[in-house]
Amino acid sequence: MASLDNAPPPFFRRGPTPLAQLCFYVACSLALFVLDLRFQALEYARQGLSLVTEPLRQVAQAPMRFLNEGSDYLVALEKVQAENDALKATQLEAAPVLNALPHLIAENERLRQLLALQSRESTAGDAASILYTARDPFSRRVYLDKGQQQGLTPGRPVLDAHGLIGQVTRVFPFSAEVTLITDKDQSVPVQVERTGQRSFIFGLGNGQVTLKYIPANADVQPGDILITSGLDDLYQPGFPVARIIEVSHDSSDAFARIIAVPVAAVENHTLVMVLRPRPELPPRPDAAENAAPNHKTPARAGQRPNRRARGG
Repeated sequence: MASLDNAPPPFFRRGPTPLAQLCFYVACSLALFVLDLRFQALEYARQGLSLVTEPLRQVAQAPMRFLNEGSDYLVALEKVQAENDALKATQLEAAPVLNALPHLIAENERLRQLLALQSRESTAGDAASILYTARDPFSRRVYLDKGQQQGLTPGRPVLDAHGLIGQVTRVFPFSAEVTLITDKDQSVPVQVERTGQRSFIFGLGNGQVTLKYIPANADVQPGDILITSGLDDLYQPGFPVARIIEVSHDSSDAFARIIAVPVAAVENHTLVMVLRPRPELPPRPDAAENAAPNHKTPARAGQRPNRRARGG
C-alpha cells in the first residue's frame, strides 16, 4: 500500500507542463498574428471589442478632457477681456476728437468765407474707471480710481465716449471726486449747436438739466443739441453736453423753461476720460487800462470845437 501512495499520478491528471503551455500559447499567438496580418481575420473581433470598451474609454478620459476644455475656456475668456479693455481705452482716447467733429463741421460751414481760421486746440486726457458713487442720495457724484499720484487736479472736465459727464471737484492721493452735470450745484456754459445761442445749464438732481436765461422768443426746439461754448477757463468748445426734450413758455416769465437730458451715459458709465487742463487764456483786460486818458473829450463828428470868443 505504501508503494502505491508514493507513485506519481497519471499523466492525464497532471496536465501539460508550463513549458508546453507556453509553447502552445506562443504558437496560437503567432498563428493569429499571421492570419490577421494576411487575411484580416480578427477585424470583426477587434471592432466588437472596441465597441464594448468605448464607454469605458470615454469615462476614463472625461476628467482630463474636462480639465483641458476648462483651461482653454479660461484662457480665451481672459484674452477676450483684455481685448475688450483695449478697445474701450482706444475708444475713450478718440472720444474728444470724435465728439468735437460735428461742431467743427458746423463751425466751418458758418466761417467758410473767412480768409483764415484759428487752429483748434488739441485735446488730450487720461482714462480712468468709476470706483463707486457718493453715499448722499441727493448729490450726483462719483469717484475715480486715479488721484494726485496720477497727476489729477480739480477742475478738469470728465467725458465718456458720448459727451461731457462732469468735472473733477476734489482730488485725493489715489482717488478723485467728480461732480456730474446733473448735480444741483453744477453749471456748464453751453450753446445751442444749431443756432449758436449761448447760455448755462444747471443740474436738477434727477438725471436732467435745465437751460436757463433763454428768452421766451428764442429759436430753441426739442431735439437741439447743447455743446460746450468754451466761454470759460475750463471746458473746450464743441463737446456734446445734453439734448433738449421739453420747451415751454409762460406769459408771466421773460425766459423759457427748457429741460434737457445728458447725451452721455452720466448715470451708468464705467470708463471715463479726464481731459488735461486747457492752456491758460489771455488775461482779462483791466478796466482801468481800457479807460480813456484824462484829457479833453474829442469833438464829435460834425460838431465844431467849442472855442471861447476873443474880444476885438
